[in-house]
Amino acid sequence: MTTITVEELKSRIDAHEKLNIVDVREPFEYEEFNIGAKLIPLGKIQVMETEEIDHLKNEEVILHCKAGGRSMQAAMILEQMGFTNVVNLTGGMIAWRQKFF
Repeated sequence: MTTITVEELKSRIDAHEKLNIVDVREPFEYEEFNIGAKLIPLGKIQVMETEEIDHLKNEEVILHCKAGGRSMQAAMILEQMGFTNVVNLTGGMIAWRQKFF
């Protein structure tokens, strides 16, 4: 697993790169604030309900949560499931909101 900063991710989004971003927070958190990522809560990843992203096993998948802990757990699980390029957003949405709002 590698990491990416909020600044690096924002510049890649602003450059319109095709990114696979997964938000592993709960639906209520996603509804409050999100950056347009695909929502797959950590609980679904823990029980290996990842059909929505299984086709991305050999592509970069950027994970984020509120602060970075849940996305780190999700990254470790996905790596065990055979995902080869998992990236964790350092600081999560807390860092994103502090930097950009």
